[in-house]
Amino acid sequence: MVDLETSCRRQGAKGNRVVTLLTAGDPLADAVVTELDLHGPASRRALDRGLRHGLASLDPQSPPAITALLEHLETTPSQVDPLMLHRGDVVSLSVPPMWFELCSITSALAHTYASPAIARLLVGAGGPPDLAASRLTETGVWTRQTIRPGGLLRGGPGYVATVEVRLAHARMRAASLADWDRGAQGLPVGQLDMARTWLGFTLIAFQALETVGIEIDRAEERSLYRYWSHVAHLLGLDESLHGDVADHVEARRLSDLLDATTAPPDGNSTTLTAAMIDAQARAMAGVPGAVLTEEQLRHLIGSMLWRAFGEERGIRLGIARTPATTDLMPLISQLNRQARYWQTRSASSAHEARRRALEEPGPGLLTTLLA
Repeated sequence: MVDLETSCRRQGAKGNRVVTLLTAGDPLADAVVTELDLHGPASRRALDRGLRHGLASLDPQSPPAITALLEHLETTPSQVDPLMLHRGDVVSLSVPPMWFELCSITSALAHTYASPAIARLLVGAGGPPDLAASRLTETGVWTRQTIRPGGLLRGGPGYVATVEVRLAHARMRAASLADWDRGAQGLPVGQLDMARTWLGFTLIAFQALETVGIEIDRAEERSLYRYWSHVAHLLGLDESLHGDVADHVEARRLSDLLDATTAPPDGNSTTLTAAMIDAQARAMAGVPGAVLTEEQLRHLIGSMLWRAFGEERGIRLGIARTPATTDLMPLISQLNRQARYWQTRSASSAHEARRRALEEPGPGLLTTLLA
């Protein structure tokens, strides 16, 4: 973390709260990881049963840390409407799958990699090319499970997967503390890193979608953040960070605060970003019916990220700028705006758009555009 004094002065109470969370982890998840290591398979079986069937399915003598975590998970925040969980993230589901994959997943990961502290930990965990491909796959699967109708209901695939992400953060935090620079301000994979990740799939993802002409209105923004407030709860994110974030305006304030106290992207950030762009382009070029080459997709992804993050962040992340003469983004944006108007102009057309989003992604508009 950097420049804390200036950030606190500018942001007031919110800035002071960030300082108090500098060394905050996730005590409930941290305790479960310790318990799993101490008691082995028996604890793992209890955790799996509790996640899929609820706290009531456990024996009274079940491990106390697992019991405490489940009690927290099953205490639904007051702002969460159970009917909303049955419907899923209707805003994200209204986005054509190909564009959701290309924009949302890619921009969220690039946003995460822009933090040099996170990037250093990830590079240390494995080779960037292999890591990028596996993270793309894992993140894509988790996101689809999370936004599906019923995905976040207790025992649902998104519910279980989100808690597993939370425990993975706790395990990474425990492992990284062994060689962490104790003189550095902040805790590895702590609350502020988790807030950054959460913003990647809300604010940052939809900033990226705007660059290709897919925009949402104020009502959709509020619906998006109501849904993702429950994701934040399951991830163990402190409510003081996300509780008052109800739209893009408030999310941007939080994002600006985190960015102001985070060092600029470094060599690890650029290495991971480049590997991720390559992996995404390779994966999308290999989809049956794809009409763009890997190189063309790399240019398209780079153009989208450059527009979403701005020139300064684009340069720091090492993203190549697409020449204006070969940049398809203006035409793609215009066509997507027209398509989205017809997809969401009525309740029936919006329902059909969400239904298609639940199916396997296909070439979609890009094929029509370039065929």
